[in-house]
Amino acid sequence: MNTDTPGAATPRSRFTFHPKLWIGAAMLLAFPALGTMMGEAQWGAEDFAAMALLLALLCGAIEAAIHFLDAPRWRIGGIILAVLLFLTVWAHLAVGLID
Repeated sequence: MNTDTPGAATPRSRFTFHPKLWIGAAMLLAFPALGTMMGEAQWGAEDFAAMALLLALLCGAIEAAIHFLDAPRWRIGGIILAVLLFLTVWAHLAVGLID
C-alpha cells in the first residue's frame, strides 16, 4: 500500500491501552472505600459493584473513542458524551431515581 499518494488509505494503528485512565478510575473507586473504612460513607457491596461497572463502562467508552474515532473533534465529542452519560446515570443512582 502506497501512503505517499494523496487519498491512499493509511494502515490502522494497533489498539493502545491507556493504563493511567484505568488507574485513575480505580483511585476514584478507592476514595469511597476509604470513607467507608473511616465511617464517613456507608457504601455496601452493591454500591461498589455499581460504581465499578459504571467506571469500567466509562473507561471502555473513552478507550473506544480514542481508538475508533479519527478526527480530534469527534474524539473529544465522544469522550464528552461518555462523561455526560456517566454523570447522568451516577446522579440518577445517587438520588434514587434508578433502583
